[in-house]
Amino acid sequence: MHLRRAPAAPKLIGMRHTLFATTCLSLLLLGACATVPVKTAPRATTTGAESAYGLFLAGSTALSDGRNADAARFLELAKLQGGDDPAVKERAFTAALMAGDITKAALLAPDGPDASDQGKRIGRLTRAVEALAVNKGKVAREVLGSDGVGFPHRGAAALLTPWAAASVGDLDAALIRPTIRGDASVDYFGQIGQAHLYERARRFDEAETNFKAINGGDGGAEIAVTSYGGFLERRGRRPEAIALYDAALARSRSNPGLKAARARAASGKAAPTAPAIKEGAAFALLGPAATLISAKQGQIGLAYLRLALRLDPQRNDGWLMLGDVLQQQGDVEGARGAYQHARPGSPEFSSGQSKLAWSYQSAGNKTEALKLARTAAATGDLDGLLTLADLLAANESFEEAISIWTPQIDASKTPDWQLIYSRGRANERLGRWKLAEADLIRALSLRPDDAELLNYLGYAWIDRGERVPEALAMVEKAVAANPRAGAIIDSLGWAHFRLGDFRKAVEILEQAIELEAGDPEINNHLGDAYWMVGRKDEAVFQWRRVLTLKPDEKNRVDVEKKLASGLGPTPKLAGQ
Repeated sequence: MHLRRAPAAPKLIGMRHTLFATTCLSLLLLGACATVPVKTAPRATTTGAESAYGLFLAGSTALSDGRNADAARFLELAKLQGGDDPAVKERAFTAALMAGDITKAALLAPDGPDASDQGKRIGRLTRAVEALAVNKGKVAREVLGSDGVGFPHRGAAALLTPWAAASVGDLDAALIRPTIRGDASVDYFGQIGQAHLYERARRFDEAETNFKAINGGDGGAEIAVTSYGGFLERRGRRPEAIALYDAALARSRSNPGLKAARARAASGKAAPTAPAIKEGAAFALLGPAATLISAKQGQIGLAYLRLALRLDPQRNDGWLMLGDVLQQQGDVEGARGAYQHARPGSPEFSSGQSKLAWSYQSAGNKTEALKLARTAAATGDLDGLLTLADLLAANESFEEAISIWTPQIDASKTPDWQLIYSRGRANERLGRWKLAEADLIRALSLRPDDAELLNYLGYAWIDRGERVPEALAMVEKAVAANPRAGAIIDSLGWAHFRLGDFRKAVEILEQAIELEAGDPEINNHLGDAYWMVGRKDEAVFQWRRVLTLKPDEKNRVDVEKKLASGLGPTPKLAGQ
């Protein structure tokens, strides 16, 4: 039996939804969207103006597709051939910013009466960052102090302002905590920045007050914990730092940044240095970038990441975040380049190699994916080892994957439920149902409300005709938790089919097919349900459709048998 209820996917390196839309929308987010006049495509023989327009269109298309480096090249050529057309210049600025050429973007920053207000705002922020990057703090401060950096970049400007003041030695101004009414992100990251600047001013008690505040309540996020922990290490208070890291790891056991910080403190290695001016300014942008990306405002988040990395190109966590955004955008080569910035020996190296591996896996290059995953695992990093196991399972090397998971499960008094679940799925794929069932039940006991687990085990019982009433209740609970998941709704429909309620099965399976029209198994199930209520022409249509959807071997053989015989399904009902 091959269950497809929970498709193989990386647990450690998640690939999120695409963040990027059309060219105009992406530029609107940055405030640089200009209306493109409708023209016919340029002829093979062109004048200079037509050639510039063709390059402009090519660059705009590349920008829309996430090919930022290509867009920057085309639009720079369009600008050179087309003169100082404001729309071309503004688009060229956006492309340079997205591609990470901040020096060029600062030169192209929109200005003057013909530039859009939105374009001028992000342009001024870019010029301020470039000024900080080349040690022109006075220029940066003047740009940030003007009223020109407005919405939606006012928060970023506020967070950068204390670092610009510090860069010119204005300690009083540097220690003023930035605030913007109603902007929780500025409050949070501004307090972290102020803590670092207090430490820089050797006002350690005030620094610690801030660090404690951002780590209060239920404990801080990784960025707050590692900032405070680093401060404690620098003050010679390693046991306190270790206790802080341990408490955070109890909440987030697999967090690589926390684990690396804890290992450093425990080993007695040198404490991390306090951030220098540029590093602190980069940090000020990195937090808002992550917040924006999480809020699906990916274009502004990408711009802030590029600006942060201009200030601190050694920021490995920023490069990994950039790689994730570019991967989601579809810029595979750009993403791989970003992942490769983490060098061997750095805490982020294993994570970068793991992300690279999944990039190649997604592109169908399984050999390179496994090679990279083995490199990550060879560092001894647990996350790298588990990524290798996930990739082995994704490539159906289940025995080797199990050989990695089992020692990790056996060595822990409180093993990770995901590892037990993964081993259960692998054993199911190998036909070892009793072993698989035991793992799935055990994982569910550790995670009783997880919709995917409830569905996976529930569907397994339903498909086998075992414990169907109990499985039905489990799947109903999973549907309540995730009512837009076609695969889970399919499980519910299939449970009613197994119970002999074919009309109810049709009703539910039609809902599932609306959510996942291209799923071969849902189409097969709906065909069976149609057949059992006498809708035989529709059943045959669904089965034929299955064969166009690249079904697995089990579904292909099942459908071909039904079509060849003309007899339809022979349903195994619960209790038979």
